[in-house]
Amino acid sequence: MDPPQEPPILDFSVFYSSDSQAKAKLVQNVRECCLKNGFFQITGHRISRELQLRTMSCAERFFSLPLEEKLKINRSQNPFNRGYEVMQSHMSQPGSSPDLKEGLFIGQDLPVHHPYCVEKRFNCGPNLWPEALDGLEEFKCTTMEYYDAVFQLAKDIIAVLALTINGDEGLFAPYTDEAVATLRYLHYPPQPPKTYDNARGCGAHRDYSGITILLQDEVGGLQVLDEPTGQWLDIKPTPGAYVVNLANLFSRMTNETYKSALHRVTNETGLERYSIPFFFTGNPNYICKCLSEFQQEGAPAKHPPATVSDIVGEAMRATVERAKQSNAKK
Repeated sequence: MDPPQEPPILDFSVFYSSDSQAKAKLVQNVRECCLKNGFFQITGHRISRELQLRTMSCAERFFSLPLEEKLKINRSQNPFNRGYEVMQSHMSQPGSSPDLKEGLFIGQDLPVHHPYCVEKRFNCGPNLWPEALDGLEEFKCTTMEYYDAVFQLAKDIIAVLALTINGDEGLFAPYTDEAVATLRYLHYPPQPPKTYDNARGCGAHRDYSGITILLQDEVGGLQVLDEPTGQWLDIKPTPGAYVVNLANLFSRMTNETYKSALHRVTNETGLERYSIPFFFTGNPNYICKCLSEFQQEGAPAKHPPATVSDIVGEAMRATVERAKQSNAKK
């Protein structure tokens, strides 16, 4: 068996070009990644490095606030899945230890009377902002400028995913129309080596939305499992590039033909690690079911149809509840 290869870095600029051959090659490469482990990196997108760096600076500024200020917008005290998440609030890997990270959840600013909020759809509501932060208006503007830019990039990536399936860029239009997404600022403090068993910045898990678009700093620590060999592969930071990984919704829609890869984060570098994942959830009312292209005779759907909101909400609640139970035992 050949040694496993790190997920490739693909030039996404050809998606926006008139070069049909180069675009077809991009589609082929993305399909190969989806079939293998659902991970790849992209350059050539339309998001400037300047905006990336401004946004990463926002993350660092937020986490430099005193804990008492961050707790004023505690996510656990509102029903909208927005605001600050304290250290060890999640247990991504069942049976492990709660994740050694803190975060800030941000999304489209929806008023409480919006139908998604009234219906209590997962991940929908108004944002909570840290009032004590210097330059708060600039912080808000930069954060939402970045959110909007990555939201559009996510739709472009999903158009490529559609092309890998049936050649129709609009295949997932009902899924991306009126979609919601979550932007998270994450901070992984230095993790002492072998603090205790299974202690990680983020335990091994599969993301439960549609796709994830990750901006890393230069510290590193992200790994993806190469399932055929059982080896963990480092996803080395590439300045300006995005790490893209498929999540569970696309795995369900392709009857697990496309992979939602197991990945984790360990920060034993002695440095502060910051990352900004963008989780594209999709239209919360969209019925996620196996596509006909992946449901051949004799291969029934492996998952029943369900709404995006129900699938993602249930998975999110499970990770939080595992952490609560673990923390209660300490």
